[in-house]
Amino acid sequence: MMLSGEGLVDKIISILIEKKGEDILALNLKRLSPITDYFVIATANSSVHARFLADTILERLKKEGELPHHIEGYNQAQWILLDYIDCVIHIFLKEVREFYGLERLWGDAPRYEKI
Repeated sequence: MMLSGEGLVDKIISILIEKKGEDILALNLKRLSPITDYFVIATANSSVHARFLADTILERLKKEGELPHHIEGYNQAQWILLDYIDCVIHIFLKEVREFYGLERLWGDAPRYEKI
């Protein structure tokens, strides 16, 4: 069973919370970007943790019939991007997240807070 946009975001956030992702933020980009409907941003405390978060998301969403369209940064695990078309997940190490500042770049995006 495929998940809807919001259902997908809720599932991703639940996984990140369960697996100790930090500073989890979801942004609704529906009115701001043709790229995706949602960004989910989280911080991992190490490269191993970043890969663990990504692996868990990939595994659990696959069980729901969701496969990523694109994955970037997995080997270096400083910034892992999982693109599910309707939702793009960004898993950062703290210093990399601060450097790129996606929250600042998309500061006018409303926060998604349904969960």
